[in-house]
Amino acid sequence: MKKFLMTLSLLSSLVVFAGEKVTVYSSRHYADVDKVLFDEFKKETGIEVVEVNNKNAMPLIERIKKEDTKTDADVLLTVGIGDLYQAKKAGILDRITDKAILENIPSNLRDSDNKWVSLTYRARVMVYNPEKVSKDELSTYEDLVNPKWEKRIVTRSSQSAYNQNLIAFLVAKNGYDNTLEWAKGLVKNFSRDPKGNDRAQAAYVMQKKADIAIMNTYYMGKMLTDTDPIKVEAAHKLKIFFPNQKDGGAHINISGAGIVKNSKNKENALKFVKFLVSEKAQHILADKNFEYPANKNVLPNEVVRSWGDFIASDIPFDKIGENLENATRIAGDANWK
Repeated sequence: MKKFLMTLSLLSSLVVFAGEKVTVYSSRHYADVDKVLFDEFKKETGIEVVEVNNKNAMPLIERIKKEDTKTDADVLLTVGIGDLYQAKKAGILDRITDKAILENIPSNLRDSDNKWVSLTYRARVMVYNPEKVSKDELSTYEDLVNPKWEKRIVTRSSQSAYNQNLIAFLVAKNGYDNTLEWAKGLVKNFSRDPKGNDRAQAAYVMQKKADIAIMNTYYMGKMLTDTDPIKVEAAHKLKIFFPNQKDGGAHINISGAGIVKNSKNKENALKFVKFLVSEKAQHILADKNFEYPANKNVLPNEVVRSWGDFIASDIPFDKIGENLENATRIAGDANWK
């Protein structure tokens, strides 16, 4: 009998231990920041975060869908509107009903059906060299096709999710045909064929090989601690311009989280998402990654605040997601490499 009770006690302990984890399928590429988040979550709750990472979210989404009720995934983390849209479309996300989560994240930064919530957001902006460009010359995304910008603009490949979402945003705003003509005009104004990441575009502008880079705001913060002195100099000397401030607002993209519908650890998954939108986690994300916190009670990092306030577009994220296939076609037809 004593042996039986010891065995039962051991099995109970193993069940408890097995439950004290949350498995996160993530396409985020901020390992240094996320490790801090995972460690803080474990310190606060005792729950270990097991991460399965793939920089491309679609294989993760397909894997969760294929695994169905046998999936190990509890939470999906992604870095773009398109991925969250595809995850919702695939039917793999559960509705979030927790009051604390929904009260922390404003309605414009979560799914219309609450299948996901934003963790952070960043604006797709124009970064310019003030020695070559006056702020007064800049206005909208649409104006970047102006012949005055010929051979003066750089950005990354159209295969980048950031640019795919920008194109999809403009289709939602201006329609397919207008956006196709815009993309063709923009390509004509490229200083070089697209290559490299956002930081590479800023470095190119810093070297005065181009005048304007289309890039995400948070890279201007991250470059402050870059190992490349040119990028550090770019972070200090180049300026940010928020486009379309009198025409609907700047395009923003998001990092987000959703609870997997077939999660085996729903309680831990909920605790993890609640932690991610808490003030503690939001400060970590804002300070270490220079993004705008989604929690309305948390201020951006001091560096980010120095860039000034801006008006963000209120075009629904679903509308942008619906136009991602159109964005791919437009990029191909415009020869945006």
